[in-house]
Amino acid sequence: MKIAIPTEGEEVSPHFGRAPEFTLIEIEEGRAAKREKIANPGHQTGFLPSFLSNQGVTHVVTGGAGQRAQSLFAQYGIELLAGVTGKVDEVIEKILQGSLENGKSLCEPGSGKGYGVEKEKEQDANL
Repeated sequence: MKIAIPTEGEEVSPHFGRAPEFTLIEIEEGRAAKREKIANPGHQTGFLPSFLSNQGVTHVVTGGAGQRAQSLFAQYGIELLAGVTGKVDEVIEKILQGSLENGKSLCEPGSGKGYGVEKEKEQDANL
């Protein structure tokens, strides 16, 4: 199993597509066998579910994801757990214990505008 967690610093990002990076975790035999962070390659409609599928991701754990992203994850066979908050390390521990629960997505239409990667682009443009 390979899990992608949209990450901002050490926290789970509330906005999947606009998170600055993703923490990828490979779970083997009940333990985190491999962990890496990758930069978000960009927020474009439909791109990230395909990108993560090509990385071998089977599950996404996030604070929130829009309806379109949720549909695309399903098309790629990626299971989505939303409504997750907190430190990435604590979330990984809950995954390993089997105690992480699915909740309601924290994303609402338009709520991610100007957040994460978009905010970074704005700051770079102002330099």
